[in-house]
Amino acid sequence: MVNRPKPAAAARAAMAAAANVTRGLEQVLTTVTEPGSKPDGRKQRWEKHKLARRTELTDGVIAAVRNLGADVGMDEIAAHIGVSKTVLYRYFTDKSDLGVATTVRFFETTIWPRLTEAISDDLDEFTLTRTVIGVYVHAVDNEPNLYRFALASSPTSSPAPAESVRLVSQLVMSSMVLRMAERGSDTTGAELWANALVGGIQHVVDWWMTTRTLDADQVVDYLTMMVWSAVVGVTAVEGSREAFMAAPPPLPEPASADPGSTDAPSAEAPSTQAPTTENAGS
Repeated sequence: MVNRPKPAAAARAAMAAAANVTRGLEQVLTTVTEPGSKPDGRKQRWEKHKLARRTELTDGVIAAVRNLGADVGMDEIAAHIGVSKTVLYRYFTDKSDLGVATTVRFFETTIWPRLTEAISDDLDEFTLTRTVIGVYVHAVDNEPNLYRFALASSPTSSPAPAESVRLVSQLVMSSMVLRMAERGSDTTGAELWANALVGGIQHVVDWWMTTRTLDADQVVDYLTMMVWSAVVGVTAVEGSREAFMAAPPPLPEPASADPGSTDAPSAEAPSTQAPTTENAGS
């Protein structure tokens, strides 16, 4: 019997891949190299220093936003850190650049450690899905000023603002894709499904942070309901769009066979208990 990797193993592999991308993201944003140019030791040392200083200043920005609110300006941020605005502009091109750096740092210092702590080997696929969504939603819920600052400051074309929610989607998809691959299912749509989850979760959280019509646990449960239902539906047809389009699953019928009937359910109603081995195939 082949031992199937646990869902947590697939999730950790997705986390490792995302970590590599995120670690390089800040460096890509701060490094400018001319095509075909030879490495310049002095320039490389400056870039290394600049990255370290940006990280230090970004931590100061995070502290300022937590204390002063999401609408804080560059002058207030500089004063809170104890540097001049000129120093900030030496390491950040503008407030958008600051928003990108803040998002990346929030991922590294908050989202990543919480996910690492939450994912354990005894989680099944459903529990893993709910746990990952819960970590993201509660992290945002605990840091509303940082979330709003990063969202308002970061340009929509930047890869950084979506990186945290992209990781959430990768973790959710990883165990499903692993299971499908083992069964020889069609995984052609996997990247599309992951991107659909990225957009869906991000828009839901953006809306929720503005309206606050639900509490955090409700948001986690409803998102899990939506995501897990999609996972089960895709897995049921082995990832095949042809199979799905040929026989789309119908909506369940109402509990009562006769919608107009006011009679109470019969005492002879079928049991909801799972079928036994004897009658499962009959």
